[in-house]
Amino acid sequence: MSLVAGPGRGGALSSGPSPQQLHTNAHIRYIQTLDKRRDEFEYWLTEHLRLNGLYWGLTALHLLGKPDALPRAEVLDFVLSCLHESGGMGAAPGHDAHMLYTVSGVQILALVDGFEELEARVPGWKEKIAKSVIAGLQDPATGTFFGDQYGEPDTRFLYGALNALSLLGRLDFVDVPRAVTYIKSCANPDGGYGNSPGAESHSGQIFTCLAALSIADRLDTVDMEHLAGWLSERQVSEGEGKGGLNGRPEKKEDVCYSWWVLSSLAMLNRVHWIDGKALESFILRCQDPEHGGISDRPGDMVDVFHTVFGLAGLSLLKFPGLEEVDPVYCLPRSVTRKVLGK
Repeated sequence: MSLVAGPGRGGALSSGPSPQQLHTNAHIRYIQTLDKRRDEFEYWLTEHLRLNGLYWGLTALHLLGKPDALPRAEVLDFVLSCLHESGGMGAAPGHDAHMLYTVSGVQILALVDGFEELEARVPGWKEKIAKSVIAGLQDPATGTFFGDQYGEPDTRFLYGALNALSLLGRLDFVDVPRAVTYIKSCANPDGGYGNSPGAESHSGQIFTCLAALSIADRLDTVDMEHLAGWLSERQVSEGEGKGGLNGRPEKKEDVCYSWWVLSSLAMLNRVHWIDGKALESFILRCQDPEHGGISDRPGDMVDVFHTVFGLAGLSLLKFPGLEEVDPVYCLPRSVTRKVLGK
């Protein structure tokens, strides 16, 4: 899956349907053509995000009700080609393994119901990736997780570890209570969470902490009213970006925060604390009606990253025609119900 931006732009003029409609068919075509743009320089510059991009595109297609729009056999072959000798996965064939790519690989396998098939093709991979790779990256002293063998800690990696291990059914491989203690240490007086103790509150890091706590069944540790207040203040109330959400105070609105903020509010049962119709309008204004795709804000070039998180935000707002998204996993609810059995 290519991370090439464009060719369309959010808010592009069109003689077609109203911009307040979702241009489903255009988005499907846009995602299907992303891997066919190999003659573009940007295709190769974004190779380090190839596996993540496949997860984003495939999730978007599921939410659009077209889970089979990409060939399943080719998807499985590509995931297999990204397996590293360590047991983890890299961004593309020949790349080093990393927690973020490994998690995307596991999520893709959940989307295409590929766990058993990959186990048949690579016996023992499931146990190895869970125990030797993901669990092996937990810091026994603090409970957090590293991205790879070089030892960078981040709550993104902690969440990714619990996400993937729960999908694999192997949370028992790690010290979940210690991980919860670490997340609690990342809480700030403003109600938010940073990527490490003392770090600035940020909507993306809040999502990772809340989602990890949800998987650990420890949302009881959260000051819900205080945090929901901080999150609700992320909505921009005036200007061209009116209705959109930002990641932290005094920053511009961005479609991707339609996911990071709204999913967190969904976990707190506080989605109604923002103006849902205004956010819906903002996301829809970021579509390219002709070429498909969603941009970060009107006038900018579209990409698959903002496309999936824009669609996921609309799903949380219960926009008609979209599949329900799980706010903890950013996967279709139908997939998490099947894999997790709940």
